[in-house]
Amino acid sequence: MSLSTKEIVAIGHKCLMGNVARYELAFDHGRGMKLWDADGKEYLDFLGGVATCALGYAPEIIVRTIAEQAARVIHISNYFYSEPLVKLAELLTVSSGLGKAFFCNSGAEANEAAIKLARKYSHDLYGPGRHGIITAIGSFHGRTMAAISATGQDKVKEGFEPLLPGFVHVPYGDIEALAGAATAETCAVMLEPILGESGVVTPPADYFPKVAQFCEEKKLLLILDEVQTGIGRAGFKYAFQQYDLLPHIMTLAKGIGGGVAAGAMLARDDVAARLTPGSHSTTVGGSPLAMAVGLVMVQTIFEADFLNNVKTTGAYFKNRLEELAAELGPELAVEVRGQGLLLALELTRPSGPVAAELHKRGFLVNAVTGTALRFAPPLIVAPAEIDILMPALKEAVKTVYPQ
Repeated sequence: MSLSTKEIVAIGHKCLMGNVARYELAFDHGRGMKLWDADGKEYLDFLGGVATCALGYAPEIIVRTIAEQAARVIHISNYFYSEPLVKLAELLTVSSGLGKAFFCNSGAEANEAAIKLARKYSHDLYGPGRHGIITAIGSFHGRTMAAISATGQDKVKEGFEPLLPGFVHVPYGDIEALAGAATAETCAVMLEPILGESGVVTPPADYFPKVAQFCEEKKLLLILDEVQTGIGRAGFKYAFQQYDLLPHIMTLAKGIGGGVAAGAMLARDDVAARLTPGSHSTTVGGSPLAMAVGLVMVQTIFEADFLNNVKTTGAYFKNRLEELAAELGPELAVEVRGQGLLLALELTRPSGPVAAELHKRGFLVNAVTGTALRFAPPLIVAPAEIDILMPALKEAVKTVYPQ
């Protein structure tokens, strides 16, 4: 006999650590854009496992790939090659223009690798002492020690000091502040194309080209954290491709595995060459199972028609949110932000109660900040499903904050 949502949550309260503020929902299965909880209630999902379930739930092509690969081999030592491993590496390097790939299990692990590579590259070329990395205020790069040190949010660091030294945080989108923070000890600049965890904040259009130019002039490495924006989320294969630039290092995760744990770090050939045997590795990263899934995920999403659909659907979604913001008025709504299918609605009031009200109505979103709602649905979302969300979202806001 299956457990009810209430029973699952009760066991969770008893046995799970409290490091995650979980909603009291327990899901049993999903299909496409929909999830069903343990009691059989249906939800339309506009969170997508936090921009991870890019092809939705139980897509036939992924289910089949997992079954077929699991029947062959799930894991081998990273001392050996596998066909899925090299095929995914080839696809990512060719499509990005970055020459080499390293595979791991998460975005945080990919960012750890990027930080290590940047410091090793600088050490090898310039000697010790040139190890500083400039990141953005409001950035989020993961939960490991180096990743929280890189992150520009104090709330993720409290109680974990001392942090890894060498990180300087500057206002996002401000090229003058970034340039002013660079010193003789700086080796790299590490940025997200969109600040996902700070409420889906986008920079000025000329910001990243100027950053790339500055890095080339000062011989600094440009690291782009595309854990949330990569693999089609912004309507491009990689978000940086909307600009005329090429980073030295890029990190990926989330959509690359569609829910199967997978991450990657890509780098230019000359930079990647600094990671020699024994300098960095991971036991399970690059497993045949994860790589087989990643290959199918990336092949599917990188189709031109698929990416064009992300752009058009994302533009439609953003327009509908802007219409809703206008209807709610400045007393309740501030602005709509984002690109592709990574969007946010900024409210004048706390967003948490609105997210909770939407959950009651069968819609999944999250309060990414105290006043912002984030929408990162599977990339297969259709305009008709967005149209179903809109009146529910309006009613939820009006219910929580009646005028």
